[in-house]
Amino acid sequence: MEELPYEVRVRSQVLRRLEGVSKRAAKKQAAKELGLHESSIYRLKSQYKKKGIEGLKRQDRSDKGDRRVSEEWQEYIIKTYRQGNRGTRQMSRSQVAKLVESHAAELGEPTYPSRRSVYRILADEIAQKEKQQKKRQRLTPSLTRTLGWQGEQHQITTRAGTKIDIEYSNQVWQCDHTQADILVVDTHGEVLGRPNLTTVIDTYSRCIVGIHLGMEKPSAAVTCLALRHAILPKQYRHSYAPRNLWETYGMPEYLYTDGGTDFTSEHLEQVASRLGIVLELRRRPAEGGIVERPFGTLNSEFFSTLPGYTTRRVKPHLSQVKADARLTLEQLEGLIIRYIADNYNQQPDSRTSKESRQSRWQSNLRTQGPVMAERELDQLLMRQDKRRVYQGGYIRFANLIYRGEYLAGYGGETVALRYDPRDITTVYVYVQRGSKEVFLSRAHAQNLETERLSLAEAKAISRRLRGARREITNQSVLTEIRERIQFVDAVLANQYSPNDDIDDIDDPDTEDAPEAPSPPRPIPKVRVYDYDQLRRDHGL
Repeated sequence: MEELPYEVRVRSQVLRRLEGVSKRAAKKQAAKELGLHESSIYRLKSQYKKKGIEGLKRQDRSDKGDRRVSEEWQEYIIKTYRQGNRGTRQMSRSQVAKLVESHAAELGEPTYPSRRSVYRILADEIAQKEKQQKKRQRLTPSLTRTLGWQGEQHQITTRAGTKIDIEYSNQVWQCDHTQADILVVDTHGEVLGRPNLTTVIDTYSRCIVGIHLGMEKPSAAVTCLALRHAILPKQYRHSYAPRNLWETYGMPEYLYTDGGTDFTSEHLEQVASRLGIVLELRRRPAEGGIVERPFGTLNSEFFSTLPGYTTRRVKPHLSQVKADARLTLEQLEGLIIRYIADNYNQQPDSRTSKESRQSRWQSNLRTQGPVMAERELDQLLMRQDKRRVYQGGYIRFANLIYRGEYLAGYGGETVALRYDPRDITTVYVYVQRGSKEVFLSRAHAQNLETERLSLAEAKAISRRLRGARREITNQSVLTEIRERIQFVDAVLANQYSPNDDIDDIDDPDTEDAPEAPSPPRPIPKVRVYDYDQLRRDHGL
């Protein structure tokens, strides 16, 4: 007996104690000792009677070592992993498992490889990849920092020593900036650089309630734009629209940030005072885990799967990253919106409960007063500039000509403009009346009513037109935009569009040559109406 495996000796001793005993309690106790189900005790006794000691040994499966996953699924798993890690992109094995589940749902197959099966199939592939990385690159150690408090400890301490118990949604919002680990291009394919992402997080639910994505450096003005997005209900064009509603909005009681100059500026203090928001600073930088954790999730689950991804720890050759970059700022923003609304906010936070972040936000939302009107928020939170109205009733801004209702009567006057730098085809015009600014009209860039143009792109276009010694007019800008759209359509025709899911992005090296782009359609004449004024005129 001493030469037998330990497991066999224990099973033999327990079964000998059961000889001649018919009580169920004794068999239940035996099953507990052996870590087996009660029914397995009967089967083990039967094998012991038939085969003796041999019947107590653990029986190997006849198909041990063989993969029971079909070849089609194995090919899909390996192909998905390789495509997700081509170039500078990075995809983890857990992301592959999620894509397998999503692909099975699309095919209508109730059975598909489990997460453990996916990990087993990718084990050799991952080991080989790690060996190659160790040969090519030297990994630099990353600094570790705390991600903030865990579990249900709902309390924060401000720099002033005030302790705030987190009890409901929209009580405390947190805001921070990061430079996204991805390169974006303009619509001509020229690299603009890495955009900056600003997120606003609800402390109670950990929902992302608002964002701002742009090429501008972090500042109080960028923070205000992110707050505007968080405060107002979310509305998007069809190409941006996620499957789930991004329902988080409202007005917070506190805004909890670090001590950066963008959060301690006089401008932000004035805005917060007008909105009734109390600004509080973190006691230590390490206490920003709640707002910083989503940045890591976005990098590992979202940016790493897209072309143009560049990691901070492993620096690939810059030319390789630039060659892989294909997304414009607008396309990236649309994908981020869909990821947050359809994925991130729908997932449970690991430190709170199994309830999704979105459900948690809704379940403990206290009744609030009406949100400030959008035009009032524009005055506080949007970018602003001043321009003179020309006698012809038009305004020049960013080398573009804007026209709007009622501007003809303000020739020679200086007006205030409010605009979003992500899309300057429409600006809001205000006139000074005493100590207040009164909304006058919307102004639209002539010939660009159906387009979307950011301030950064407008400046880049102006530089190119000046370099080519061409006159900068709305029509020349429009022509340049259309030519670049044709170029990008030719490059991306067989990859993806803003309507596609991230999971559906095809690899450019495996596609056929794109079809020739269709000629641009003529732009119809568009008459601009001020709908707010029309409603007032008709008493609506």
